[in-house]
Amino acid sequence: MRIGLLGGSFDPVHNAHVALAKTALKKLELDEVQLIPAGQPWQRATLGASPEHRLAMLKLAVGDSPGLRINPIEIDRNGATYTIDTLDALPAGHEYFWILGADQLVNFCSWRRWDEIAERVRIVVAQRPGTHLAAPHDLDDWLHAHGRGLVRLPFEPRDVSANEIRARIARGESTDDLIPPLVAQYLIQHGLYRQHGA
Repeated sequence: MRIGLLGGSFDPVHNAHVALAKTALKKLELDEVQLIPAGQPWQRATLGASPEHRLAMLKLAVGDSPGLRINPIEIDRNGATYTIDTLDALPAGHEYFWILGADQLVNFCSWRRWDEIAERVRIVVAQRPGTHLAAPHDLDDWLHAHGRGLVRLPFEPRDVSANEIRARIARGESTDDLIPPLVAQYLIQHGLYRQHGA
């Protein structure tokens, strides 16, 4: 199978996440895209919502969309979340595509055992607003040495961020244009991010 992997804190999940997953599924002719919520991201501060809330919001956002699946592998694993550990735990025998934004690509070589990650997956990069789409120097050298390249995903950049959503909620402003309606209802129901700014 050709499987896309879209990891993230999803704190909260927003429209651009869902659009990116659907775009990758179609444009790369994947069998499925797995959305993988992070348990405890080692490069991020404490998240605003619990793993249980973030998982519930993802389920609402994805719904019954064909080809999209939620994989809670990182939430189920204790300790810090590292991409290489996730890849180690996935079934062998499939072709994996790791989907990320150009903003994440900049920091790729700071990931644990990044060269092993690059060897085991195709790196798919979608343009993000205000970010130049180019591999960092070390990754670029590695790709050239191994006859590999980035997979550039045609994706209309959307200026949406979880930081902005949390800040809007904390200010009591609407987020209706940024997140799926069922997720918006969930946020209100559980009072999430009321005390969290950007």
